[in-house]
Amino acid sequence: MHRRLRSPSYVCLFAFAAAAVNAGQTPWEKYMDQVRQLRKKGAYAEAVKPALAAVQEAEKSGREDTNLAKSWNNLATLYYDLGRYPEAEKLYQRSVDLWEKLLGPEDFVLSQGLNNLGVLYLKMGRFKESESIERRVLAIREKSPKPDDREVAEILNNLAELDRAQGRYTEGETKYKRAIAIWEKVMGPEHPQTALGLNNLAALYSSQGRYAEAEPLFKRALAIREQVLGPEHPSIGSTLNNLAELYFVQGRYDEAEAMYHRALAIKEKAFGPEHPDVATSLNNLSAVLRARHQYAEAEPMLRRALAIREKAFGSAHPDTASSLNNLADLYRLESRNAEAESLYRRALAIWEQALGPEHPDVATSLNNIAQFLRAQGRFDDSAAMYRRAIAIWEKSLGPDHPAVATGLNNLSQVYVCRKEYSEAEALSTRSLAISEKSLGPEHPDLITPLKNLASIYHAQGRYAAAEPLYKRALAILEKSGAPLDGETAVLLADLAELYRVVGRNTEAETLYERVVAIQEKKLGPEHQELASSLYSLAELYRQDGRYEKAEPLYRRSLAIMEKTQPKQGDAIARSLRTFANMLRQMKRKSEAVVLEAQAKALSEGQSFVGASAH
Repeated sequence: MHRRLRSPSYVCLFAFAAAAVNAGQTPWEKYMDQVRQLRKKGAYAEAVKPALAAVQEAEKSGREDTNLAKSWNNLATLYYDLGRYPEAEKLYQRSVDLWEKLLGPEDFVLSQGLNNLGVLYLKMGRFKESESIERRVLAIREKSPKPDDREVAEILNNLAELDRAQGRYTEGETKYKRAIAIWEKVMGPEHPQTALGLNNLAALYSSQGRYAEAEPLFKRALAIREQVLGPEHPSIGSTLNNLAELYFVQGRYDEAEAMYHRALAIKEKAFGPEHPDVATSLNNLSAVLRARHQYAEAEPMLRRALAIREKAFGSAHPDTASSLNNLADLYRLESRNAEAESLYRRALAIWEQALGPEHPDVATSLNNIAQFLRAQGRFDDSAAMYRRAIAIWEKSLGPDHPAVATGLNNLSQVYVCRKEYSEAEALSTRSLAISEKSLGPEHPDLITPLKNLASIYHAQGRYAAAEPLYKRALAILEKSGAPLDGETAVLLADLAELYRVVGRNTEAETLYERVVAIQEKKLGPEHQELASSLYSLAELYRQDGRYEKAEPLYRRSLAIMEKTQPKQGDAIARSLRTFANMLRQMKRKSEAVVLEAQAKALSEGQSFVGASAH
């Protein structure tokens, strides 16, 4: 399975403004104001020029003063925005050193600069360094003679995001709740800052699969912002995106699409059509279209998002890599394999360069390429990529993080493809244990490892071991509230096949009937997966002697295969022979002979002429 980026939460980053605009502004103040205005519009690349000019103005005096520290900090923040993280780190560190020299080790302004460095390290996946700095910031603010609880809450929020990134959900939840309680007390329950905390707590719940708890928090955050800021404020768009993401992961695509469209309209109106936030909305909306197999509609959105990000950030920014990865996913789904691989590898190179070779996002990219290679039958290359991804996740996030479970599960499928079931079972068992420990026994992310471990047992004929795992996966899926979709159909089909093999045909028929109904609704009446399910159900009816029910399913399955898989002559030929055997049992020899002739012609490379004639 591919790994999606988490629902976005907010960390608190500080840029320093100059004095209010007036006719007597100094050149330095004018440059700083230009930086502020351009950054507000998302014109990060354009803002670098006045930011550099502000640094030069501050350096003219030859003194090391707070203006110089502010200039370095703001230029660093632009480099952060643009994904130029090594340059940002150097400047943040210089500004922090200067503030500490000028103001002392416990000054509030110093704590703001330190916080920015901590947020940068969080972005870079350097979690231990980030946490150390953020804890120092928290100590400075708590020791202040007149501590501002609002500032304490902001650092608690950032520390909670560190916990969330590392899968430490219980610790993160406690900190988010503390921050929310402070904001509610000091700023009020209807303040936008309270909404920020509610959004972040909801994102954590969503990461844990606690969707029923996440949804009312996202909705409350949205209501607060709409009431206080108005229904078209840019921050409304961000909250809409997060609520839409919650609907998306639950398969509630209509609700998600409506939210994404509204978010996109707000961002375009507020910032213009080429702002990076517009690209984010386009990427999110395209995910709904991909899930519905509307690939032609998704591609122009992904290309537009990529163009916006390349213009705003440059070709080597991590967000540009995300767009490349998403476009590669689309090409993979369309079997445009050469184009997909090229984009996947481009994205990986960008992430490695921008974030370092051991960042969790690099591991996600490796995982996605490995899945692509496995689908291509390139098992050795796939396994090597999966192992590298797992090693990165174990080192950066810890051995019990859900991402490690994902990697282990995916690597197990390489061994399944090789029919090396003992190795596959060991990896899949470990994956399931990690998922259960980190996410709980009913998290939706357990569905895939449960299904895969069941499939391993199934392939070895260990049906008694496989059945309860299939059933547990189905129970989790049904309890999650997700609508019936392709994932449900696959699980039902796997369990139905198990029942067929062990001779429990009545139970198998009931499940296959459900599969066919789901696929007809979700995939349409002529999809090749539906053809396979129709054939399987026809086979069960034939085995039970229910020929009158089997015959129309055979014919319909063959008609779909003729349209969707005309080159798979051998598969159609086998189906024709099976159907012909049933017709012979029904004493309809002349019709059987026609089908057998068609099967023979297909086996000899001739065209299929249809199985509808009686």
